[in-house]
Amino acid sequence: RIATAQARAVGIMQSDPGRARSISTTTGTVRAGLACEIEQGRHQVVADLGPGVGGDKGGPSPSFYARAAIASCVAIAIKMHAANEGHTFREVVVSVTTDMYDLALWGIGPYGAAPVATEILIMISTDSSPESVQAIVDTALDRDPWFLALRDKQAVGAEVMIA
Repeated sequence: RIATAQARAVGIMQSDPGRARSISTTTGTVRAGLACEIEQGRHQVVADLGPGVGGDKGGPSPSFYARAAIASCVAIAIKMHAANEGHTFREVVVSVTTDMYDLALWGIGPYGAAPVATEILIMISTDSSPESVQAIVDTALDRDPWFLALRDKQAVGAEVMIA
């Protein structure tokens, strides 16, 4: 099912390359407190911080969502590429661990606010050979947008509008 659906999608994009581009906008709004209401299309989530820094813990932290984006994107990409190569991966578990110095949020200490290090652990349940699994994982990571966004530099801009 996965490979069939993806073959159909790839065929559509190959016949009309303009359909292969995707531009997505996600909007976060903070009003009272620190809770951020996040929306994209029909999907809505909330990010918040704990009471120790002024939040109400009304949802996971933004760091949770960053790690969740990477973990889920990598796990899905690996499963996708396995299916496309004819391999059965019964389970793909991806853990993302970040090492951060929170004082940097307030400009304190010798470190920047970006994570000092990020480790990704990938566990796969399959009967495929270790060589096949490694090749699939390597391909998935080379093509995974959020793994690459974490790993590679990119142009990032910010515009401020005052109401």
